[in-house]
Amino acid sequence: MTLVLHAGAEAVDFDALRQVNTPPATSTHVPLPHHQLVEMVRYSLGFYGHEIVDETFGVTPDGARFFGVMSLKSAYGDYTDVLGMRNSHDKSFPVALAYGSRVFVCDNMAFSADVVVKRKHTANAKRDLPGIVAGIIEPLQEKRIAQACTIEAYKNRPLELDEFDHLVIELYRRGAINLTRIADVVDAYERPPYDWGDETAWRAFNAVTYALRGKVAEAPQLTQTLHQVIDGICEPVLALPAPVN
Repeated sequence: MTLVLHAGAEAVDFDALRQVNTPPATSTHVPLPHHQLVEMVRYSLGFYGHEIVDETFGVTPDGARFFGVMSLKSAYGDYTDVLGMRNSHDKSFPVALAYGSRVFVCDNMAFSADVVVKRKHTANAKRDLPGIVAGIIEPLQEKRIAQACTIEAYKNRPLELDEFDHLVIELYRRGAINLTRIADVVDAYERPPYDWGDETAWRAFNAVTYALRGKVAEAPQLTQTLHQVIDGICEPVLALPAPVN
């Protein structure tokens, strides 16, 4: 999961989320109960055929700020896609939803993803929000298919040693990894701690994200750089893989 709580928020389950008090509305600010945002997203995901396999929620001690991440089962591989969300009762930030292979939601206000949609807390927003959420979820399948094709390209692209070396040096040149991390990336690639398959772009992708697992949480743009570098090697234009039964 890509929900990081280290700036005061605490992990809660959905039942606890339902118990969070929502302040009364004013003429200019109409707070949305946190659990209602979750319910809207759940409904839209289910309506459009997406299966939620995991959920993580967090709120600040005063209940004013909410952060959440949902993992969605992929029909095309042994991974999950991710949808992030956040909401506030204290005007600190608008309602926001994000989807992507590198969604990052943190209680220090970082919110990064391939797609981010934000909406202020107004009377019209509360009225329109169900339709806005549905509008985000409806085209989501196309984005998930594109992501599946990219991952399949990574898995089917063998890397020669000089190509892997080039990838690592290019990441260093772009500031994605430092000298210390180079050794971590090489070690994770040559002696992978998990089964990432043969020496392919997929193994390289996982080796880098594994070596940067703490740093990526603080700077998710590093993963974006990684995608750019690997895409430059792979040119991932493949047919959609067969669904996994």
